[in-house]
Amino acid sequence: MVDFNEGQKKAVTHKEGPMMVLAGPGSGKTMVLTHRIQYLIEQYGVHPSKILVITFTKAAALEMKERFQKLAGENLPVVFGTFHSIFFMILKYAYGYTSANVLGEEEKKQYLKEIVAKQQIEMDDEAEFFTSLISEISLVKGEMISLEHYYSNTCSDDVFRTIYKEYENCLREHGKIDFDDMLVFTYELFKAREDILKQWQNRFRYLLVDEFQDINRVQYEIVKMLAKPEDNLFIVGDDDQSIYRFRGANPEIMLGFERDYPSCEKTLLNINYRCSKDIVDGAKRVIKNNTKRF
Repeated sequence: MVDFNEGQKKAVTHKEGPMMVLAGPGSGKTMVLTHRIQYLIEQYGVHPSKILVITFTKAAALEMKERFQKLAGENLPVVFGTFHSIFFMILKYAYGYTSANVLGEEEKKQYLKEIVAKQQIEMDDEAEFFTSLISEISLVKGEMISLEHYYSNTCSDDVFRTIYKEYENCLREHGKIDFDDMLVFTYELFKAREDILKQWQNRFRYLLVDEFQDINRVQYEIVKMLAKPEDNLFIVGDDDQSIYRFRGANPEIMLGFERDYPSCEKTLLNINYRCSKDIVDGAKRVIKNNTKRF
């Protein structure tokens, strides 16, 4: 085995049940994730196809897959993907969706422009208005917020609710789903069809989630359902590095992980192998001002 430090070794050799890995920058988290996958397969006898690794970007998923395959020395059927790619795969099996059903960003803007035009809204900056509107629609879906209890920063609440409802109707009329629907529909599918949920729980017995600090509410709810009943949920993240709150990331979910999983093990990767001491010390002086952190 690689000469891991104590925190890394604890993460790599963890066997079953929930685990949270607090991984600071430059602490070797990708190495830990790839070696943990290898350890599950070689030491604990887990079949590679039972392992699901979720990241937030296609680039990160591809890099993780390539590094694992290089480590393994062969092409093993571990599944790597983003939340959207994995959940869309589930929806394809359930509903027969294809890429033609996925709403493109330009299509989304066009739909919304036509809907907003009916509302006669005065706006100082059209581009900024639509960016904000799209972000708020995504937030409502991703955080599972009741439309009646959401208060818009982009336009009046009544106008926002009208736009939101018309946008949803437009999607359904055209047989389209947006990227947020991939999450919402998977959640609704699992809630309504216990038999389908069971199939996917049996398909993936070990879940590893990278950059967990950037997860939103609906992603977390789906992951929790998928991980049952064994709860072999292995999360890696750094609450100090959450930068996507504007698109629905909710770092408080990571802060509450131990409350949701009281039996979870925890390890800290706190040695930075990438940066000089001056850079690390400077970063610490800034981060110490964060009030909600581990």
